[in-house]
Amino acid sequence: MQQFVPPWLEKLLSTEFFPVCRTHGDATRSECNMYCLDCNAGAFCFYCKSSQHKEHQVIQIRRSSYHDVVRVSEIEKVLNIDDVQTYVINSAKVLFLNERPQPRSGKGGPQICQVCGRSLLDMFMFCSLGCKLVGIKRNENARFILEGKSSTTRGVMPSTRLGIMMDEEEHHHIYTPTPSSRRRKGIPHRAPY
Repeated sequence: MQQFVPPWLEKLLSTEFFPVCRTHGDATRSECNMYCLDCNAGAFCFYCKSSQHKEHQVIQIRRSSYHDVVRVSEIEKVLNIDDVQTYVINSAKVLFLNERPQPRSGKGGPQICQVCGRSLLDMFMFCSLGCKLVGIKRNENARFILEGKSSTTRGVMPSTRLGIMMDEEEHHHIYTPTPSSRRRKGIPHRAPY
C-alpha cells in the first residue's frame, strides 16, 4: 500500500483545518490552513509557516461551500491527481480533499464517483482525494505517487493511470473559463428605491 500512497496523505485528509492558531490567535491571519508535507504534523497558520516551515514544502488549504479544497497547481507537484474531479472556483482550479455527501436523486451525471456515488463529469472516477484513496485501497490499479520521483522524496514512485487517458490539449480545453464567468465591468451601483 505504501508504494501507492505517500506517507503524509492520510494524515492530511484527516486533519481539521481552519481553527484559530493557539500561538498566534490575536493576529489577523491566524487560521490554521497550512499543511507541511515534510513535517506531516497537522495544520498551522501563516505565521507558523514563516517561523517554523520556511524551507519546507507547504500547501495551503482553502474553503469552498464549507468543504476543504486545495489548488491543483500546488498539489499536482507532489501527488498524482489523475481521475479526481477538479473545479474552477475564483478563477483557480481546485479539488476537494474529502467526499461531500450528495442526496440521492433520480438525476445522475454521465459518470459517478466509484466510492461515494457523487455525480461527476464523464472523464473522472473520483470526487475527491479521499475517495481516490479509498479506491486505491480497494483496487491497487491506481496510485497517488508521481512518475519519475524516487521513493525517498516524500514517498514518490512511478504511477499508473486508472481510467480514460486524454491528451493535455483536451484537458486544458475542458477547464478554460467560459465567457459567462468573466468579472463584471465598471462600478456596481445601488438599485433605485
